[in-house]
Amino acid sequence: MNRNPVIPFVIIMVFGIVLMFGLSFKGLGDSKSTAKEKSGTTSTAKTDTASAANPEGIYKSTCIGCHGDQYQGVVGPSLKGIGSKLSVDQIKQIITHGKGNMPPNLVPEDKADAMAKWVSQIK
Repeated sequence: MNRNPVIPFVIIMVFGIVLMFGLSFKGLGDSKSTAKEKSGTTSTAKTDTASAANPEGIYKSTCIGCHGDQYQGVVGPSLKGIGSKLSVDQIKQIITHGKGNMPPNLVPEDKADAMAKWVSQIK
């Protein structure tokens, strides 16, 4: 009943080599889909554009990281009740030109009015 102690190591080595080749081929396939996404030919690009057509979609795609998922403010200030402190025109000015740590032009110019009105109504 002598067992060869090298056999488990050989099995692990073979498994590792097979796994390495398998993941390499998966990576090649993923690089093609990534290239399609960058060129904008996939349906997800159309979905992102459609969701960014409304102010809430724009918020979810560009603002949520700084202002929080419930408008509570994380890095940026809280947006709750900001409509009582600032007018819609002032909010639009901040959205388009930035203020403090907020960079300008995060919202397309043609969507800035709708976004400012939507932000002013957050309670």
